[in-house]
Amino acid sequence: MIKYVLLPIPLALIFSNVNSQTASQSTYSTIDQLKWLEGTWKLTNSKAGQSGFEMWTRVSSTELTGKGVTLHGSDTAFVEKLHLVVRNGNLFYVADVPENHKPVYFRLTEINQNSFTCENPDHDFPKKIAYSLQENKLQATISGDGNAIEYLFERTDKK
Repeated sequence: MIKYVLLPIPLALIFSNVNSQTASQSTYSTIDQLKWLEGTWKLTNSKAGQSGFEMWTRVSSTELTGKGVTLHGSDTAFVEKLHLVVRNGNLFYVADVPENHKPVYFRLTEINQNSFTCENPDHDFPKKIAYSLQENKLQATISGDGNAIEYLFERTDKK
């Protein structure tokens, strides 16, 4: 009788381990779905006298790292460290900007072949970050509380 009681426990552990691996693997494949973001993107809708770019590089099967730079003439005015990273089975867009004491995490809420959306409803602004690709043009939109800012980019490297 005891043998039959103990048998389901190891089986339950095996099945729970298989399920967590499946979830992790699907999250890793989500990083693969973002391969289109890799490269250098020149900002095309900047204000007069300004320019900017984003660069994205794959670091591992669970992380893309990026950098957003705004220039005034030839002077660097703003640098933003960016990451798309898997943590605890979820994919996060992480923005590390000088005015915040700590990086801000936005959880992936939507993804398809050429776009993704990440959200953090507790952050002041933005609450939502969305990227969308159309041919060699990239649109990044940050939004929240009825406000939105759109950034338009064009790929500068060949993919």
